[in-house]
Amino acid sequence: MNPLILKGVRPYGEGDPTDVLIRDGVIAAIGSVEAEDAEVVEGNGAVLLPGFVDLHTHLREPGREDTETIATGSAAAALGGYTAVFAMANTNPVADNEVVVQHVARRGREVGLVDVHPVGAVTVGLEGVKLAELGTMARAGVRVFSDDGHCVHDPLIMRRALEYSKALDVVVAQHAEEPRLTVGAQAHEGEQASRLGLQGWPAAAEESIVARDCLLALHAGARLHVCHVSTTGTADVLRWAKARGTDVSAEVTPHHLLLTDERLETYDPVNKVNPPLRTAADVHKLREALAEGVIDCVATDHAPHAVQDKDCEWSAARPGMLGLQTALSIVVETMVRTGLLDWRGVARVMSERPAEIAGLPDQGRPIEVGEPANLTLVDPDATWTVRGAEFASIAVNTPFEGMELPGAVVATLLRGRVTAVGGRIPA
Repeated sequence: MNPLILKGVRPYGEGDPTDVLIRDGVIAAIGSVEAEDAEVVEGNGAVLLPGFVDLHTHLREPGREDTETIATGSAAAALGGYTAVFAMANTNPVADNEVVVQHVARRGREVGLVDVHPVGAVTVGLEGVKLAELGTMARAGVRVFSDDGHCVHDPLIMRRALEYSKALDVVVAQHAEEPRLTVGAQAHEGEQASRLGLQGWPAAAEESIVARDCLLALHAGARLHVCHVSTTGTADVLRWAKARGTDVSAEVTPHHLLLTDERLETYDPVNKVNPPLRTAADVHKLREALAEGVIDCVATDHAPHAVQDKDCEWSAARPGMLGLQTALSIVVETMVRTGLLDWRGVARVMSERPAEIAGLPDQGRPIEVGEPANLTLVDPDATWTVRGAEFASIAVNTPFEGMELPGAVVATLLRGRVTAVGGRIPA
């Protein structure tokens, strides 16, 4: 692989534009650089960040290749600035054993656009009854376990999972939803749901599980990760738990940082998601909690669905939204333009902390000489209009269709190799 020069870039958006030389997959020099036979990517003053890491991606393979594949999802991730993604276990068959997780990891390596890390199921078949083969999957390289899409609602099963996870030095990521409180639920429980005649989804269904699991994690001395935080109360519980010394981390999705339950006015199922869109007050609180570090990182919960599963009546529609190619722009809109984060803050919540939570030694690293060249180049002044049909994903279910968003990924590099540039995947 020839040397590569990123010309006229600003690491973390700071200082005057400079050049970065990449050789053999690592950053070789920063400043005035020269190299024979080097390829050049013109930065034109763009912001250089560590490559993004997504702890929560649904790639649908195996089983639903009509909605997404590891190849198409990896392309969407690279175009969105990601260099590593964690593929959730709710595939068909479920990733609850060594065979399936090894298949996902192997396909990710074959595609080669991003590092694809399989997430192992906590329980067999995501049924919440019997623990899956955590030890076998951990020995196969799995670092994160989750029944996402389903809550591990039995406290004894969750306690045992946390105890095993401590011994295995892995993370349990919980989809926090007390199922007995959400039977038939269709929208955030509040004024909007009542007015629209939709059965309410109480905030307490999330908050009660988070509180319970924080106590269980503290008791076990284990690491807990909370998926897609959506309520003010959950942020408060996390602050309380961290103050007590609980080893808990949490993520928030881009859509929960921007959209509210007012979007449900049209009954368009593109806005149906689990957990549901909440109130403007919740959105405000989530942004503050992310800036403060109470919520650790942004994760997309990228959830592709077939047209027939979204273009139908609200009650029958599947919950979920695309997120990989819009995540950066939503973070720019909600956190950078509002002054809550600078570009180092963006690096923290989209790269450094997720890599640290998952234990990835070569992702989320500083932009320094000798570090792996997993990098994302961002044009902070660009604007673009969202068109789901133009995405790399097979599915088109984006709630941001037609929106003009700020910030655009110029290029993505995986160990010094350009995996996306100028909005396309290189041949």
